[in-house]
Amino acid sequence: MTSTRTFNYCINYVEPDICVICDKSKISNRGCEGVPDFVIEIVSPSSRKMDYSLKNALYSDANVREYWIVDPARKRTTVYRCEQDAAPIIIPFDDFVKVGIYDDLKICIADLLK
Repeated sequence: MTSTRTFNYCINYVEPDICVICDKSKISNRGCEGVPDFVIEIVSPSSRKMDYSLKNALYSDANVREYWIVDPARKRTTVYRCEQDAAPIIIPFDDFVKVGIYDDLKICIADLLK
């Protein structure tokens, strides 16, 4: 897992809070040279609009396989699974969230915040 790395999609540069890159050949000393498989953004008051709109659109256009928006103020995680072309799923912090890019990984955000 790589945290706080930038990746370049065309001319759009963004810096995810957390990203997972499954293909090691995409990682260089400059960051991720391509599209991560999984991105998590932690919402803050100053990043709310960017995380829910701009970054969401960029990650979708770039074909990021999975994108989570972890929203502490609302105590929920919004999960976008781009490969499934489905509506986002909203999951309360107390529930487990299945990581779609792995068959057997589930995360409870509330447990991470203890």
